[in-house]
Amino acid sequence: MTDLVWKPIAELARLIASKEVSPVELVQAHLERITALDGKLKSYITVMDDAALAAAKAAEARVMAGEPLGRLHGVPVGLKDLYCTRGVRTTAGSRILGDWVPAEDATVTSRLVDAGAIVLGKLNMHEFAYGPEGLNQHYGTCWNPWDSATHRICGGSSSGSGAAVAAGLCPGALGSDTGGSIRIPAALCGITGLKPTYGRVSRAGVLPLAWSADHVGPMCRTARDCALMLGAMAGYDPKDPTTSVLPVPDYDAALTGDIKGLRVGVLRAFFLESTDPSVLRPVHTALKALESLGASLRDVAFDGARHAAGASTAIIASEAYAYHETWLKTRRQEYGEDVRLRLLAGAFVSAADYLKGQRVRTLIRNELEAVLANVDVLVCATVPIAHAGVGQREVEINGERQPVRPSLIRFTRPFNLTGHPAASVPCGFTAEGMPVGLQIVGRAFDEGTVLRVADVYQRSTDWHTRRPPLAG
Repeated sequence: MTDLVWKPIAELARLIASKEVSPVELVQAHLERITALDGKLKSYITVMDDAALAAAKAAEARVMAGEPLGRLHGVPVGLKDLYCTRGVRTTAGSRILGDWVPAEDATVTSRLVDAGAIVLGKLNMHEFAYGPEGLNQHYGTCWNPWDSATHRICGGSSSGSGAAVAAGLCPGALGSDTGGSIRIPAALCGITGLKPTYGRVSRAGVLPLAWSADHVGPMCRTARDCALMLGAMAGYDPKDPTTSVLPVPDYDAALTGDIKGLRVGVLRAFFLESTDPSVLRPVHTALKALESLGASLRDVAFDGARHAAGASTAIIASEAYAYHETWLKTRRQEYGEDVRLRLLAGAFVSAADYLKGQRVRTLIRNELEAVLANVDVLVCATVPIAHAGVGQREVEINGERQPVRPSLIRFTRPFNLTGHPAASVPCGFTAEGMPVGLQIVGRAFDEGTVLRVADVYQRSTDWHTRRPPLAG
């Protein structure tokens, strides 16, 4: 049973289709692990035991009857608790929505279920997705499974998704990413996470943080598993007018196993130059690995990234405040203090500041498009720090004290502003045994190349197969 929960989604789907593994057996194995480990990990807010087992029995019946099967048939997944689930509470990690039960599923929820996936439950998160640490005073802060002795952050806001996948409590999960909230926990928890292009995946039925920067994406152990989940989720949705009408490619077919001649732009200025040495060493080793696999490396400049912080703050703060304005006036004390203060700050962003932020955003996007005209992907560290304890406010980077929160999102939020696809894959560990993530950024709607690079790298390394101490 223990080995079963560590198998990747692609293999699980094959084993189920060939009748070597029962969906019921698989769901039961994950529910048992949740019972055994999640009291400490706190990765789930709601576990859907009965519904998951009922779905597993129905999935098994379809297999035994020889009926057509979806690409994720019988595979259990977890959903960050801002994805609407019909008949099951969706809290967004808050007290305000603690008892809210949606009347219908989010589009991506129904698309995953239509592909055969079985939802195990709703995953913990930073309240209303407004924080990169993954803290939550209402449901408990997730415990990073790579350190069983010290309560370290998982990264946020998709903290429960990162912890659950890393600890074998689900083989795949959905996160959301407004400033790095898929890639940061993927890096800190040692898993693979993908933020697709803005508009590639519907956000209908996904509670927003900031409409113009929110992205929906998968968090799994492998790039191939992310490709399988993305293929099931992606595509135009009339319920979300921001979704693209471009056809969805076969992401699994894009994983050719070959990157010979691929042009890889290495982001040094602003990025690697301000990365902690404990993170920089594994990243440099990963760059050498890509080169040995046939990629052509060249240093590139992306100066606009330096201006992402101001533009992102103006845009996200004002959009978040607009969504929460009524609750802030009527239920202010029900927010956690850190989220309440950040939301209230959005009231002081003027229309002029917001529009200036959007103008800067356009300049940054245009510059990135020009950079990507000469390379196929960009790479850097996902986050410049290796870890932080819960409640820790500062870290040391290259001898200088830096605040934790802006450090976590320093390398990720520029690509939320531009909307380009970006993934984080595990590329090693620090001397303390904490995971390090490599960020891979691609051209708009070219998730296939991002996933191909990640997959080739994972075929030649085993970082993504390591198991954290707290997982047993």
